[in-house]
Amino acid sequence: MSFASIRNHKGFTLIELVIIIVILGILAAVAIPKYKNISSEAKESATRAALGGLRSGITIYYANQAVTTGTAAWPPLDSLKEVGVVMEQSIPKNPFQSDANAPDSIVTGVTKGVVVGARGGWAYKPSTGEIWPNTTSAGENNW
Repeated sequence: MSFASIRNHKGFTLIELVIIIVILGILAAVAIPKYKNISSEAKESATRAALGGLRSGITIYYANQAVTTGTAAWPPLDSLKEVGVVMEQSIPKNPFQSDANAPDSIVTGVTKGVVVGARGGWAYKPSTGEIWPNTTSAGENNW
């Protein structure tokens, strides 16, 4: 093989490959922190969506009680658990709790941010109609 035939081969030099690897490393170093908290942000969004549905159902129940009975009343805890009374479907899971901790259950709550027991995806205060995640996750004071 002559020197002229070697010069006709096309390809990348070692320096070009190293430069590309360095550029990809810089891009990865910039992009990774942007996506680091994406899982917790997704859980928070799912929690907010579930709370919106739960709060809507509770408010509609309150308004229906005012119209049908003449006395507005928040639903009792047992009514929230029963499908078709307050919610047309089963209670959504709290994304911040594992399946072992019954993420789709509701417990009686007293104060936001204070976890009641070791189980229960949601805490509900029947006297005021408030509902929030039964967890100490970040952002709980904004629920």
